[in-house]
Amino acid sequence: MTRTLNPPVHLVLAALAVALAACAPSPPATDTAPTPEAEAPAPAPADQFHARLKSLCGQAFAGRVAVDTPATPGPNPFADKPLVMHVRGCGDDELRVPFHVGDDRSRTWVITRIDGGTANTRLRLKHDHRHEDGSDDASTMYGGDSVGPGTAERQEFPVDQYSIDLFAGAGNTASQTNTWAMELRPGQEFVYELARPGGRLFRVEFDLTKPIAPPPAPWGDED
Repeated sequence: MTRTLNPPVHLVLAALAVALAACAPSPPATDTAPTPEAEAPAPAPADQFHARLKSLCGQAFAGRVAVDTPATPGPNPFADKPLVMHVRGCGDDELRVPFHVGDDRSRTWVITRIDGGTANTRLRLKHDHRHEDGSDDASTMYGGDSVGPGTAERQEFPVDQYSIDLFAGAGNTASQTNTWAMELRPGQEFVYELARPGGRLFRVEFDLTKPIAPPPAPWGDED
């Protein structure tokens, strides 16, 4: 008689465990890919414009009157005189840019950031006018705040109420409707513009491709 040999119990249990493990469903895959960080919002156009102008800190550039229509009656203070802008004051929020007309160092453009939050930053343009002894001119610190977002290339500044009152007190009716503008194309050109309803347009264009020697300090700012 032939005798059948049964396998040991522990071997049977081990084989059964292997079979059950093979049939068990696989656990769901875990996504281990890193979570992308949220992109930082783009700087406001006013901030971009301000940064572009600040990048010219310490440099000076020659300009020319490109448009003057209709011409202002009387002697033209810009005729046949060298025109120079100098990015001289370079704070985080305030930039001071003297605008020299020949030997007349009375003019400085003051461009200030008005922080309205990432998307709402605006700029303020003021005209700081001084006498040769450094004292304030009767018409000084006029200008306005930028409107709308503008662009990184162009910002416009309609006349503000302070300036309207200043011009009215001086009997200067025309200037009460001023809108100033600045344009900056990096490595190419900077533009200062004055416009009024009715067709008045004055534009000075500065060549950014050829920096020149910085001029003397503006009046009242020699220190």
